[in-house]
Amino acid sequence: MRSRQGRGGPRGLVAVLMVLLLAGCASTAAMEERHPDDPWEGFNRRVFAFNDAVDRAVLRPTARGYRAVTPQPVQTGVGNFFSNLGEPRTALNSLLQGKPGNAGIALSRFAINTSIGIGGLWDFATHMEITGRDEDFGQTMAVWGWEESRYLVLPFLGPSTLRDTSGLPADAVTYPLYYLNDAELEIALTALRVVDMRAGLLDQEELIHGDRYSFIRDAWLQRRRFEISDGELGDDPFAMDDFDFDDADFDDADFDDAFSE
Repeated sequence: MRSRQGRGGPRGLVAVLMVLLLAGCASTAAMEERHPDDPWEGFNRRVFAFNDAVDRAVLRPTARGYRAVTPQPVQTGVGNFFSNLGEPRTALNSLLQGKPGNAGIALSRFAINTSIGIGGLWDFATHMEITGRDEDFGQTMAVWGWEESRYLVLPFLGPSTLRDTSGLPADAVTYPLYYLNDAELEIALTALRVVDMRAGLLDQEELIHGDRYSFIRDAWLQRRRFEISDGELGDDPFAMDDFDFDDADFDDADFDDAFSE
């Protein structure tokens, strides 16, 4: 696994980025009781259904094909490469949050993996037990005082909050692919990044039960709070052994197999 402390599986637009596209239409009954962090639930569910259609038609089949034809070491190398490109962003946001130690770790990881790790294909820094936490501008704004924010599902991008969406432009310009002068190469690398992340979630689909919209929303919000608090609020909810949801998330809805064809 491309391990860094605080990363419980493929992250970023992370792991989580693509978890959003795993959702489907939710039951009307589930909307009767509004989540306090989700006042725009009606809108969010419609976007959620759109993302699910895109996932079923394009992303999931492509991810399955990618995993079927790509050797596991190559998949690991691809994931490591894109993860390594996120280290400069983590270093900058760590400084903005007053975490110089984590910033130093991120810069060390980037230097080691880019050089010894052959451009980041090999996560040599983790083998040296140099691990830290990912940081982005949404987390920085939370540390600066914008602690709670409304849940928002974005087309194609999936779960977010109003706060985290506001940080997306800054996240984009601090990711090295933004500065490529070759538009075709940038598109190709971005597509590979998305497919690789989606492939990493294929084995986790069976964990989604009940009302898929509510399940993924609650999991994503719990994970986001975990990231912002640097793990002080408990275990990582996206770690394979740590999924922990209320019984209400497993109601008797007509979703016995959340990801059946």
